[in-house]
This record gives sequence, C-alpha cells and structure tokens, in this order.
Amino acid sequence: MASPEVGRDKSPFMLQPKSLPSPVSKSSKTSSFNAQIILRVFAAAFTLAAICIMTTSSQSFPLLGFTIKAHYSDSSAMRFLLVTDATVCAFSVLSVLFVYRLSRSGSDLKYCFYLFLHDMVIMGLATSGCSAATAVGYIGRYGEEKMGWMAVCNHVRKFCNQMTISMVLSYLAFCSYFALSVMSGNKVMYQYESP
Repeated sequence: MASPEVGRDKSPFMLQPKSLPSPVSKSSKTSSFNAQIILRVFAAAFTLAAICIMTTSSQSFPLLGFTIKAHYSDSSAMRFLLVTDATVCAFSVLSVLFVYRLSRSGSDLKYCFYLFLHDMVIMGLATSGCSAATAVGYIGRYGEEKMGWMAVCNHVRKFCNQMTISMVLSYLAFCSYFALSVMSGNKVMYQYESP
C-alpha cells in the first residue's frame, strides 16, 4: 500500500510568493533624491546652528567671592558634542554633493550601499554626541543627590537654556539622519531585489 505524498508546494491552500516587478517612475526617483538632499541640508543647518549657539553661549556668576564663568569648553561631553556636530555638518555637506552626483549619473548598487553605510555611521556618531551631552546636561540641570552633585543651572539659567536649544538642534540632525538611514536602506534593498 503506497502512502500518498503531499508536497508543500502542491497544496492548494499555500500561498506562493511571486516577485512582482515594481516599476519606479523617473519622478519617484527624482523625489527620492530631492528628499535625501533636503534632509542632508537640514542636518547640516541644524548642526551648524547648534555649533553657533554652543560656542557663543557663556554666563558668569559670583560664588564665594569669585566670579565663575560657565562655557561649553568646561565640559568634555559638550566639547565632544561640538566635535560630533562639526563632523556631522561637514559630512552632510559632502554627502549632498555625492547624492547630487549620484542622481545625475544613475544609482549604482555599490554607491547606494556606501551611502547607506555613511548614513549609519553619521547617525551613530550623532547619537553618541547627543547622549553624552544629555547625560551631563541632566546632571547640570537636576543634580544627583546620591552622588553629592549639585545642580548648577539655577545659577546659570541662560547658559543652560542655550545649551538645551543646542542639544535639541543636534537631536533634530540625528532625526534627519535616522530618516536618511531608512531611506538609504530601502533604496539598497530595492536595488538589490530589482533585476
């Protein structure tokens, strides 16, 4: 007695995946490149504004007969944020030129992958700078009672507010690069899957 063999691929209830060609119009490609250029310009503008606000903010206050001046260079985390913002700004400008050239010459999978790697590295760099500055900013604003660290923002409110604005602008640049990473990853995946 022969047992009936039922193969998975012969079952009438199984869905068969089919690769459907998804044509991308020229206007869709153009709008994708335009969105990438706009997000990169936004990232460069946000980080440039953050750098300007950070470097020009300072405030002095008297403490025990001494005058103490608060400046971004007093904190290693704020200096690190400044360097990461400058790096993100510079690479954003360079990547705008690269994306513009890529849009003119056609998108090759290799170049799209390099752009994806660039966006991921810059996003990671922006994350590290923002995270370090946020940790120090939180302690500066609220203190840490268990460690004995006092809040200093009640003495230098203007300086702390300017640094907060600078960090918000840096986070906006991070959000721009997060969106760019998703777009670049999607483009690489589409380029890889298309025949």
